[in-house]
Amino acid sequence: MRSNYEKTEKNSDTFSKAYASIINAVISFFIILLILVFPLIINNSYIDILVFKYQFYWGCVVVMLALCLVLSIIMLVIDSSKNGGERTKLFFSRLLPKNWRKTFCVADIWVIMFWIILVISTLQSDYFYESFWGNEGRYSGLFLLTLYVASYFVISRFWRAKEWILDMFLISGMGVCYVGITDYFRMDILNFRYIIAPEHWDIFTSTIGNINFYTAYIAMILGVAAAWFTITKSKIRAIWCYLCMVICFFAIIMGSSDNAYLALAALFGFLPLMLFKSKIGIRRYLLMIATFGTVIQCIDFINQAYADTVIGLEGLFKILTNFNGLIYVVAGLWLAYIVVCLLGKNSKSWADPVGSVLVYGWAGFLTFSVLLVGFLMFDANVGGNAERYGALGKYLVFNDSWGTNRGYIWRKSFELYKDFKPMHKLFGHGADTFGILTVSKIGAEMPERFENAHNEYLQYFITIGPIGLIAYVAFLGSAVTRMWKSVETRPYIIGCCFAIICYITQAVVNISVPITSPIMWLLLSIGMAACNQRNVDLPVRAVS
Repeated sequence: MRSNYEKTEKNSDTFSKAYASIINAVISFFIILLILVFPLIINNSYIDILVFKYQFYWGCVVVMLALCLVLSIIMLVIDSSKNGGERTKLFFSRLLPKNWRKTFCVADIWVIMFWIILVISTLQSDYFYESFWGNEGRYSGLFLLTLYVASYFVISRFWRAKEWILDMFLISGMGVCYVGITDYFRMDILNFRYIIAPEHWDIFTSTIGNINFYTAYIAMILGVAAAWFTITKSKIRAIWCYLCMVICFFAIIMGSSDNAYLALAALFGFLPLMLFKSKIGIRRYLLMIATFGTVIQCIDFINQAYADTVIGLEGLFKILTNFNGLIYVVAGLWLAYIVVCLLGKNSKSWADPVGSVLVYGWAGFLTFSVLLVGFLMFDANVGGNAERYGALGKYLVFNDSWGTNRGYIWRKSFELYKDFKPMHKLFGHGADTFGILTVSKIGAEMPERFENAHNEYLQYFITIGPIGLIAYVAFLGSAVTRMWKSVETRPYIIGCCFAIICYITQAVVNISVPITSPIMWLLLSIGMAACNQRNVDLPVRAVS
């Protein structure tokens, strides 16, 4: 006969599994809503797109958190009455300081610090109400940022990650891309443009809104599709991800926004650090680059054939399409891919290792590239030799007009920061109160109304201070690092990892809004959930 202890232990395990299953189902439902519905949902064209998506997001998250809280309370009561509160005691014991190292990873600690600094920043702000709600900016106040942090912990701790959720993300993303591509041809299949001024027709697209937000969102889809394509062993998934990647290439280029350059540079620049360890990785990377070149060439043909219809390209993409030798470069890339495939056709293993020489070589190339760009900017700005760089000069010369007047607002941001009170210099002016600051201090002299710094990191520097910015960057960096290290165990994590890398890179010239940022936080939470699940399921090293 089994002892009462054994019966209690069995009942406790059954109870834990039932509770975990219910919570997992609730979280899964809301993740699907945010992954599948949130990017596509609209109300009144572009007129209220920011407010509507913001309300949809916080409504979903608040209901999810409330349901999880109610279910947890019910389960705690049941555990207390039937199991003597064993699971309850175990749960709360993990929150004791002596167990923090086992309970929290580095990313968790940094995001907690980030939230604490947010609270301090809001409390010491001269505009407490506006800092809490973000209603004078883009609704990215303490309330929304708290939901980001809370949903991060709930998803990363209590949800069992499944790779199909990224397939759902890609499916939803293809819908957004399709509408965006048709908008490039000015087809207006959603009949949105009748309600906005004609001069704004080309800067709003798809179901996302402003082209800067659109390309930021596409960058995350591209990060998932391209990175997953390069390492998956499944032929079906490789085909699926490749098709998504091709569509994303078309969409992000046709989005005609400068922040796309940075996202693409991050994708093409950092992927080899993971791929160049195997022959299949090298082949997939060459295929990706050759495909990208082919897409640019196709868009060039489209622009010539439908010159009176399409929006057209500007900036670096226009320089690339106007390059006379583009077709030869593309042909060379395909030739290189074919040669590498022929040389590796006798490989015995799917992932035949090639050592770390190429990885170190690529790291050296990246370092050289960064130094070269630094030298070119120094030469163009300090040396006064901007004219020698031709069309690239407008990107190299940093002045007030740089980046559609980003240079101006970045310069004024630091000037305003110098006049801050000591507490504000530490903890900022208050979350999402940048617009209040600029209108009240430099409103009369601004060439246009700046409610945001057009640089997510500078925005945080001004609004939540350097300490808050450090915590935010450290959180993102530690999360990406942990996901990077977990790719070998659960390959689909690479999709989340590179979606975040693409987002945080383009954020240097973009802003945080409750249209794209919720997706970034969601993908990060999904990636971290997969990392935590790995640590439960597999006998691997401790969380770092």
